[in-house]
Amino acid sequence: MTKHKIYTMSFARVYPHYITKAKKKGRTKAEVDEIIRWLTGYSQKEIEAQIEKQTEFEIFFKEAPQMNPYRRQIKGVICGIRVEDIEEPIMQEIRYLDKMIDELAKGKAMEKIFREG
Repeated sequence: MTKHKIYTMSFARVYPHYITKAKKKGRTKAEVDEIIRWLTGYSQKEIEAQIEKQTEFEIFFKEAPQMNPYRRQIKGVICGIRVEDIEEPIMQEIRYLDKMIDELAKGKAMEKIFREG
């Protein structure tokens, strides 16, 4: 079975698209970075290092210091698929991030995006 092409795509290649999507809706790069830190446990320096290294998406998530346990509360549809129903663990992590960035771009408050309440 071949891997989905997103797995081998570098995080650095997709990251600017997250920022552009957020900025188009009046949100900031800082908010995108905060979401990534919250989800993965990477520090800002570690995120920047992963971008610099052109780390593949699969490796980016496999090497994440501490995936946030609250991420399991993320529900909804992204790319026509319910994130909570995705069986492939790495794909689910990628889609969690996609969903959070979508919510940011739709104007949702950060505390609601983080689902810690």
